[in-house]
Amino acid sequence: MKNIDWKNLTFGYVKTDYNIRCYFKDGKWGPLEVSTSETIELHIAATCLHYGQEAFEGMKAYRGKDNKVRLFRWEENWLRLQRSADGILMQRVPKEIFEEGIRKAVELNQEYIPPYGTGGSLYLRPLLIGSGAKVGVSPADEYLFMIFVTPVGPYFKEGFKPVKMQLIRDFDRAAPQGTGSIKVGGNYAASLRAGQRAHKEGFATAIFADAKTKQYIDEAGPANFYGIRDGKYITPDSETILPSITNMSLRELAADMGLIVERRHVALEELATFEEAGACGTAAVISPIGMIQDRDTGAVHQYSKDGEAGPWSKKLYARLTGIQYGEVEDKFNWCTVLF
Repeated sequence: MKNIDWKNLTFGYVKTDYNIRCYFKDGKWGPLEVSTSETIELHIAATCLHYGQEAFEGMKAYRGKDNKVRLFRWEENWLRLQRSADGILMQRVPKEIFEEGIRKAVELNQEYIPPYGTGGSLYLRPLLIGSGAKVGVSPADEYLFMIFVTPVGPYFKEGFKPVKMQLIRDFDRAAPQGTGSIKVGGNYAASLRAGQRAHKEGFATAIFADAKTKQYIDEAGPANFYGIRDGKYITPDSETILPSITNMSLRELAADMGLIVERRHVALEELATFEEAGACGTAAVISPIGMIQDRDTGAVHQYSKDGEAGPWSKKLYARLTGIQYGEVEDKFNWCTVLF
């Protein structure tokens, strides 16, 4: 195992030894290739550079209590990458290439998987880009699929502690019937200005109102939003929200633990009624929300008065991470043991 300060890992890039690549050329996918280089050679007219043909996934491998290494719901990541590829007319990555690639990427870099008990994990970034040259606006004829990995700590520096978020209306992350529901770089690029401004104003991230009406909650920065009230787990349903695999899992756990699950439009006015709130995604798992301030009105919605997450958020977090680290029964068969 590498000599790394595992307990103080941030959510950032750490160089590892190998990455995996596979090229689509002449109408077919080639073999998987192992590389030690951190760079790629790319044509100056590649469609990913000019027309946004780029999609990615985020997933994690965990070293468990039993020292076994687990992947969490990798097939859902593959399915989401398929939807992203379809959404911007890229070549789909076959399931067997995706699976072999992620297995190989973890195995070759296993010395970078944080030890059990440190709270860290090995983050996997599958990436699909249009590498073929086009000057006119059209899909590429060639594609590059690659996977790199890096050991990470918590996404928010606060870890599993409530954070402050800012509700905004003057920026949109994605348009209705656009690319909001697929995992492409353009959605993240569109969120950067709002996110940076929120940081400068003292918040962890921005929560976007829906782009069309500004009446409903959309994404919570780089994650899905949920609120808990009266024994219900409530999360927005929208054509501009990325379907989070973590949120999907939390909905199943919430129902299994006795909460009523509602996935629907969530009006901004409901922010004042929630007993707990959180943001969820692969990177953060759950980031409890301590308070939300409306940037336009100044209204403050307080969910934590003692600096701690709410009881349901704690239970959901413990159950989900317990499954990922092999601490509790995986009754849903979400984890794949690699070795």
